[in-house]
This record gives sequence, structure tokens and C-alpha cells, in this order.
Amino acid sequence: MGKVILVTGPARSGKSEWAEILAMQSGKAVVYIATATQNSADAEWNQRIAQHQKRRLEDWVTLEVPIELSATLADAQPNICLLVDSLGTWVANLLSQEDAIWENTVAELLETVDLVAADMIFVAEETGWGVVPAYPVGRNFRDRLGSLIRQLAHLCEAVYLVTGGHVLNLSVLGSPLPPKS
Repeated sequence: MGKVILVTGPARSGKSEWAEILAMQSGKAVVYIATATQNSADAEWNQRIAQHQKRRLEDWVTLEVPIELSATLADAQPNICLLVDSLGTWVANLLSQEDAIWENTVAELLETVDLVAADMIFVAEETGWGVVPAYPVGRNFRDRLGSLIRQLAHLCEAVYLVTGGHVLNLSVLGSPLPPKS
């Protein structure tokens, strides 16, 4: 297994920028795996994507992978750094999956991460710090993403929290909870 890093935090905190810095510091060729895709009906969404695209280095390869994340990771060569931005968008893309299928999708992703020889940096949003969503789909999204982040963190060499434009290395400052059974 390559080096696995998780960068998490709230919206607009700088988590993607920190993940990009870590990717540059890896000294490896970077493959940027974008889980978001353009939406012709949403100019603001497309502007957010454009902001991310502008920061990427010219020699980075970008793959748009809204669904098939495990398969894409499994194909990675060991001498590269994969930057996955973001798990929240990936979870949103798969919200229509029934719970049993979702659990299989997560298990497949975690098994793949454990086997891939490439370095991987995952960006994920923290969504459960506020009011419990009023609608079932919102609660489902929040719960799925939170659970995925916790499970993935157990496979990571480093877990960073980016908030308020500051980076905290949770792997140094904190202690992990035991894996959920």
C-alpha cells in the first residue's frame, strides 16, 4: 500500500489547496481525480470547478471520475500520487444507491485503498457539525460521508483537518477511535 492521506474540513476552508500542496511535495507525477462534473444548468457549480482547475499544475493529469472511484484507483501505477477531490461529491453522486449496495461500494473502496501501491490523498468535507438536516436525503448524505471518512481514516498515514485557513495534523494531535464494528 502506498502512502494514504486524508484532508478534511468545512466548505471553503482550504482543504483542497492543502491537498494540492501535499501532492506537489510528494515529488511524484500527480493524477487529479475529480469527482465533480460540469453541469450546463448550474453556472455557479461550473465556476467552482473552474477555480479548482486553475490551481492545477500543467503537468498534472486530470480524470473525471464521478462514480467508478475504486476501479480508477485500482488501475494506478505505484510511482504516482493520486489526489481525489472530493469524497463528498462522490458520495452525493451515489446517494441513490440502496443501503446494502452502498455498504458494498464502501467496502470495495476501502479494500482497493488497502491494495493500491500509489500514494493517495483524499479530500473530504465535514458535514455533521451543524443542525441535523430536516430531510432524509440530507441526513443520509451526512451519515454516509461521516462514516466513510471515519473508516478511511483508519487506513491513513496522516489525517489533516483544515479549518479557518489553518491546518491541523490530527494524526499527531489526536488519537484514533477504535474501528467501528
